[in-house]
Amino acid sequence: MHGNVWEWCSDWHGTGLSGGTDPAGPGGGSQRVVRGGCWWDYPVGCKSANRINVDPSSRSSLLGFRVARSQSAQ
Repeated sequence: MHGNVWEWCSDWHGTGLSGGTDPAGPGGGSQRVVRGGCWWDYPVGCKSANRINVDPSSRSSLLGFRVARSQSAQ
């Protein structure tokens, strides 16, 4: 679901991503990536391709995260 809150990503922000389906960001940095837009944005900005950089210590009602569970192989 896009447009609820900006979703924190584990990627560090960098310029010039390698491209592809899931490009890897730099190994470190001072800014984290958030994506997806939030309830405050215009509808056109509420998509997973919409990414911005934010200081990791930022706190706001516009920022959140997605809880994901991986299924273990049996």
